[in-house]
Amino acid sequence: MSEEILEQTHRAAKTRKEVDSVTVRFAGDSGDGMQITGSQFTDTTAIFGNDLGTLPDFPAEIRAPIGTTYGVSGFQLQFSNKDIFTPGDEADVLIAMNPAALKVNLKDLKKGGMIIVNLDSFEKKNLDLAGYASNPLEDDSLDGYYVYKVNITKSTLEILKDLPLGTKTANKCKNFYALGLMYWLYDRPMDITLKWIKEKFAKSPDLVEANTRALNAGYNFGETAEMFGERYVVKPAHHFTQGLYRNIMGNEALSMGLICASHNTGLKLFLGSYPITPASDILHNLAKHKKYGIITFQAEDEIAAITSAIGASFAGSIGVTTTSGPGMALKTEAMGLAVMTELPLVIIDIQRGGPSTGLPTKTEQADLLQAVYGRNGECPIPVIAACTPADCFDIAYEAVRLAIKFMTPIIVLSDGYLANGSEPWLIKKYEDLKNIDVKFTTDPEGFAPYSRDENLARPWVKPGTPGLEHRIGGLEKQNITGNVNYEPENHELMVKLRAQKVKNIENDIPLLEVEGEKSGKLLVLGWGSTYGSITAAIENQKAKGNNVSHAHLRYLNPMPKNTEEVLKSFDKVLIPEMNLGQLSKIIRSEFLIDAIGLNKVKGSPFKAKEIEAKIEEILKD
Repeated sequence: MSEEILEQTHRAAKTRKEVDSVTVRFAGDSGDGMQITGSQFTDTTAIFGNDLGTLPDFPAEIRAPIGTTYGVSGFQLQFSNKDIFTPGDEADVLIAMNPAALKVNLKDLKKGGMIIVNLDSFEKKNLDLAGYASNPLEDDSLDGYYVYKVNITKSTLEILKDLPLGTKTANKCKNFYALGLMYWLYDRPMDITLKWIKEKFAKSPDLVEANTRALNAGYNFGETAEMFGERYVVKPAHHFTQGLYRNIMGNEALSMGLICASHNTGLKLFLGSYPITPASDILHNLAKHKKYGIITFQAEDEIAAITSAIGASFAGSIGVTTTSGPGMALKTEAMGLAVMTELPLVIIDIQRGGPSTGLPTKTEQADLLQAVYGRNGECPIPVIAACTPADCFDIAYEAVRLAIKFMTPIIVLSDGYLANGSEPWLIKKYEDLKNIDVKFTTDPEGFAPYSRDENLARPWVKPGTPGLEHRIGGLEKQNITGNVNYEPENHELMVKLRAQKVKNIENDIPLLEVEGEKSGKLLVLGWGSTYGSITAAIENQKAKGNNVSHAHLRYLNPMPKNTEEVLKSFDKVLIPEMNLGQLSKIIRSEFLIDAIGLNKVKGSPFKAKEIEAKIEEILKD
């Protein structure tokens, strides 16, 4: 090895800095491929062995004007050699592909952080579109940050100039140039992305060559430019349980949980759905798995979607319907039909910012009251909620189990943050999953369609079973016989029976667990996707010596039997929610506990530091 190469190797080795965790945000126009860039960085990081959390951030407009703040697309990723729970409060490094991306995302970059800008896009037209009165790269507005100006567009076009690609197509490859640079900066292997490029563009060898060149060029730029003072190394995490892992998003996990429930019950799974953001990916995922007996039906509207699923349940399949906030409202009447017919049905609501069309690509937890109470008449439906992307698998499986066991529709709450976020997931084995008992009644001897078992669940009968013909529909049923009945006493009895059946689920679910001391001054109570932020906040508070406990509700209706006991073991209860206090309202009314709300309705998840600030404020009182 020559002395020159030895010197280069020595210099490179000296400038590698080991860190525990890093938060990166890619940001650009919605056509700049930032989601692909972030996803590839995530997949590479997962295979490398880091713990991670992601936060994709989409614009609502299908195609906002290029270069405007309305069209900025972002992808944030935190990766670490330790256990982490969120995609990071603030980014350590921001990759800004244009001025609008810089303007929108600068507020989420930590002071002293790194900004890598695509210098070629900082021209007057784009600065005007972003609303900059002056060029931020030339005034003092970025003081306090490390700013690196890279000619990403020009460099990409230069290395692709001999390929038979139009300028527009070649320009689209610049995201891989930026990705290659980030792979160099954070010492990531590139073979995973190179393989992906080869498979993704297999039908177009020119695109394979172009994107491969761009990725390599970005990496080589980092290697040779001597622009960056240091490279950073985040070693693989070692806290994981032994087993086979994959990176998984919430909607993928939900789909797999449903498929596994179908497999373990031996029943076909039918999904009746009408596309809506951010739930549509479940329809897309399940549609790929016909070989497992999965039937998907894209209905003409939400009402047709849920009623087709009720029909599938009536026929003896696992009926499922998926939607988001406004679609949930449209399904309301049919949910009442499912309650009256007492058939198993899984209703999945991937919450988004509302009301109405609201913020369709942003996250929120504001459908809780709709899920628990939002129907006509006395119409109880159990409600459960996932708390992490990987937990979406377990919650979907659990929903099928409860729906069948108690012969009831059940609502599963997730949200946009969980649906599009991802984390490492230990792949489960079928034999480790709970058994789901399925009992179809076939004996006509003593059969009554609205007789009940010890759980108050009525028998499930496939239509066409000889001797078991019976009426079904939305009109009130006579107790036991199921005949249509208008008698006041019978109606009140049936209302109470249906309510008690849902209440009985509390005997079949785990008790509410407390992480930390079982009693004390302050309990932080959460539900849904706030789990990661609350856990990170409490871990930080413990490190500061503050004693705070945490309980998280996965079962919201009914709640675990010991919920009141747990809550009354603490002087104060803090409930962070991405709404104006919906769980707080339920807790106050059910248990007469004056819960303290921490509420955020900004279309983005809590940062751990926001919850920490409220905890410290309460502890000072």
